[in-house]
Amino acid sequence: MDYLAKARTVIDLETAEVQRLSERLDQAFVEAVDLLRSVVGEGRKVVLCGVGKSGNIAAKIAATLNSTGAPAVVLNVQDALHGDLGMVSVGDAVIALSYSGETDELLNLLPHLKRQQCRLIAFTGNLQSTLALAAEAVLDVRVQREACPLNLAPTSSSTVMLVLGDALAMVLLEARGFQPEDFALLHPGGSLGRALLTKVSDIMRTGDRLPLVPPDATVREAVRTMGRCRSGCVILTHPDGTLAGIFTQGDFARAFETNPGLAGEAVARFMTPQPITIHSGKLAAELLNLLEHHPVDELVVLDSLRHPVGLVDTQDLSRHRIL
Repeated sequence: MDYLAKARTVIDLETAEVQRLSERLDQAFVEAVDLLRSVVGEGRKVVLCGVGKSGNIAAKIAATLNSTGAPAVVLNVQDALHGDLGMVSVGDAVIALSYSGETDELLNLLPHLKRQQCRLIAFTGNLQSTLALAAEAVLDVRVQREACPLNLAPTSSSTVMLVLGDALAMVLLEARGFQPEDFALLHPGGSLGRALLTKVSDIMRTGDRLPLVPPDATVREAVRTMGRCRSGCVILTHPDGTLAGIFTQGDFARAFETNPGLAGEAVARFMTPQPITIHSGKLAAELLNLLEHHPVDELVVLDSLRHPVGLVDTQDLSRHRIL
């Protein structure tokens, strides 16, 4: 058996089903987003439920909703009729996941959810099922075939449910105007939380550690400034204080290869005139995003007048435990 070929077949089958999901999204998805936005806006929560693999997907969707500011809980279908219905409040939104739409345990809950005036969204592959007919918004998760070679184990169908849940959560996030600062409040632990709660101004080098030189300074003076400030670069500024460019140790090494006697020359000849910069009020997370897209070791920090007010070296990020 060619294990790699079999694995690629599974991935290709599931990818194709996700693409079909994307192509058939319709007004029902819009209605589901509006329903959730209304419920969360009223201070109520989202209840997710399913049986078996659908229950596992429901738990993941609930976790995603919680992490993006939409309060969500998972209702254990088997335990619901034995007391766990107490977690459901009047007016909550319920997202029920059942590929067949005829799961007995789930259908037994419907009268009780209706009694609580819950608003029901169904994830199902059968648009004529009992669950679909009872729902206010029906999201179609049907697949042509499972990725299981026996076409039995929930694989493509569970993947489609998961992707649809992510789409619902992410669109809801934008519709509610959820911002990075809001995300940070829900993720205070670890490097992610620090990156989202820390501003560039909190970690940048300033004062005596800020290596500033005028454009007419010599390369020798620039290198001395690097040493004094213990920096891998110098920032060149115009007479009015605005940014002129940056000269790094890498620039020096490259220039030295072709011009060993450059020490007395103006550093402006060898600077990078348009370095990567960031505003002091930005979040450290945005700084990390810049570093991911630009292979640099230093970022010049500017104020609103484009005056260099700080410098961030990649070493500063590890020191502040942001990386």
